[in-house]
Amino acid sequence: MIPVRDDNPVDRTPLVTYALVFANVLTFLWQIGLPDTLAAQDVLHAMRRHLELSVLRGGAIPYEILTLHDVSPKDIVPPPFTVFTSMFLHGGPLHLAFNMLFLWIFGNNVEDALGRVRFLVFYAICGIVAALGQVVFSLTPEAQLAPMVGASGAIAGVLAAYLLLFPRARVLTLVIVFVFVRLVPLPAGWFIGIWFAGQILAVLLGANTGVAFFAHIGGFLAGLVLIRALGRRPGWRPRRTGW
Repeated sequence: MIPVRDDNPVDRTPLVTYALVFANVLTFLWQIGLPDTLAAQDVLHAMRRHLELSVLRGGAIPYEILTLHDVSPKDIVPPPFTVFTSMFLHGGPLHLAFNMLFLWIFGNNVEDALGRVRFLVFYAICGIVAALGQVVFSLTPEAQLAPMVGASGAIAGVLAAYLLLFPRARVLTLVIVFVFVRLVPLPAGWFIGIWFAGQILAVLLGANTGVAFFAHIGGFLAGLVLIRALGRRPGWRPRRTGW
């Protein structure tokens, strides 16, 4: 399921959401580097090399976080601060595109409810908790040395907040099941509930897809707690939307 848009307007321009999207895109451009050759094959190879190196230098590697010992070449920051840098790095253009799509659709309304400063704090804490959740459950030697990158842990917290704040908002969703492709309006509660159930199911089935499912679950649970603890911005009132 891919969200296309929601029917949930905001009262204020979501400056923090826009800034986070911009920061992630700008960071990805840094990750792939500037090509020093015009040959298409060489450009792609150089970009791939830059991307892989940036993931090693800025990703949250469980072994490094647990031991505070740097095992990757020239980290951007020393562990455990890679927990923060990993939130702005991505493993490829599709990884970035899907994360920014979710942040664009759901982040603006959560920012509108919390206010800009609260939302930024909320986003950062959810991302950090998500990374630590993945670290705790990285039990095999291979998993402990695998760098984790991406904004999806923090965005999972945003989804949890949206679920509690706007469960009846309508999310236009692209549903793809084999040859079945259809745009379907779904209540946000259903869309986010199905998404979270998918993360749990993947963990129970032991899916080995390279996706940090424990980070998603940790970020989501952090979001459920924080959205209650931080409160709403003064003057904000929930709208009647959707179903």
